[in-house]
Amino acid sequence: MSNGLFSFMGCMQLHETVYIKDDLEQALAGAATENKTVIITVVNKAYIEGDKPMLDLFLDGFWQGEGTRELVNRLLIVAMDQTSYERCNSMHLHCYKLETDGVDFGGEKLLSHDFIMMMWRRTLFLGDVLKKGYNFIFTDTDVLWLRNPFPNLYVNQTVDLQISTDKFNGSQWYEENPINTGFYMIKSNSKTIELLDAWYAGKDNINSTGWKDQDVLIKLMKDGKFKQLGLTVRFLDTLYFSGFCDDSKDVNVVATVHANCCPSISAKLADLTAVLHDWRRFKGSDANQTSTFGWSTQHVNCWDSWKN
Repeated sequence: MSNGLFSFMGCMQLHETVYIKDDLEQALAGAATENKTVIITVVNKAYIEGDKPMLDLFLDGFWQGEGTRELVNRLLIVAMDQTSYERCNSMHLHCYKLETDGVDFGGEKLLSHDFIMMMWRRTLFLGDVLKKGYNFIFTDTDVLWLRNPFPNLYVNQTVDLQISTDKFNGSQWYEENPINTGFYMIKSNSKTIELLDAWYAGKDNINSTGWKDQDVLIKLMKDGKFKQLGLTVRFLDTLYFSGFCDDSKDVNVVATVHANCCPSISAKLADLTAVLHDWRRFKGSDANQTSTFGWSTQHVNCWDSWKN
């Protein structure tokens, strides 16, 4: 009888499929909403070192923003090195260590060989996220989230990609907007998966050697790839999704502020700290003053950093 039971169990095991989540899927599932949407940022050692590192400032935006505190529960921090991974875990956040095959992704120098390689490793990773069926908002760590951005994003409509711009030209559907890959929302479907595959493959194009990931995506767009794939792409208004290239004109509605047009982490830190100071000043002002409120900073540290 016992032999019969073992035979029955063995037969069951042959026909039973056990689905085991890998480390990435576990990390995504831990941070995602019910509709499988997650917020992703990527950090390395340069973003967690110092008295007030970029990661801490990034999180300050969530703590001090309007309707943003709970979004930290939906944030997955992807670490490119062991130091940043340990720092993330010490802060009790959702963390994932991205394997990088021994390449040093700990530096900050813009457009260095390792920096460009890190951007491409990030692109490959984000394609894997889509292939696992997860939608995501990707945000650079030098983006302050001052308000919950979801009310200004098309969440339940058939928009495949919503991407920030360095300067908004007035039309949210016009491909001549200068895109910035530091903040975008993308849905997981066959079209976007093919886009990410084409995007990553672009790094090996002989004409794009040494290009940043953003440069290649712009070229794909200009070459008609978005239309070829049938993508619906929305370009985000800097009134709501602003940056140092083009400040929002209305602090009453701005959701995010990106330290774009800035080559130095130390300069980004100084000028984003000034933005957060302005935000606290705005939050502390009475209703009669908010209509006339203006940014006090002109991002002087970032502009000066171009001279060095």
